[in-house]
Amino acid sequence: MTVEDVRAALREVDDPEFPISIVDMGLVRGVALDGSCAHVKLTYTSMGCPCTELIKADVRERLLALDGVENVEIEEVYEEWRREHMTRRGIQTLREHGVA
Repeated sequence: MTVEDVRAALREVDDPEFPISIVDMGLVRGVALDGSCAHVKLTYTSMGCPCTELIKADVRERLLALDGVENVEIEEVYEEWRREHMTRRGIQTLREHGVA
């Protein structure tokens, strides 16, 4: 199990409001492993994001399905989110769905 494995699994977790992964959306601000515990730092597009619990539950569920991960710790960090935090793939996906 590597940090890259965890990050790849997080690419399978979609933002509930857009058809895009939370990684491509720029919401994942850090990933670390400590033995069998995956640590994830998450931010959101706004302070009052109504989907925080959904996102955290999806992250936990996906990471606990990985061999070698027995615990998931999520740290919410309220860092300003901007379009610049998105990956090129994320921007392209939003454009394809009519979001400029």
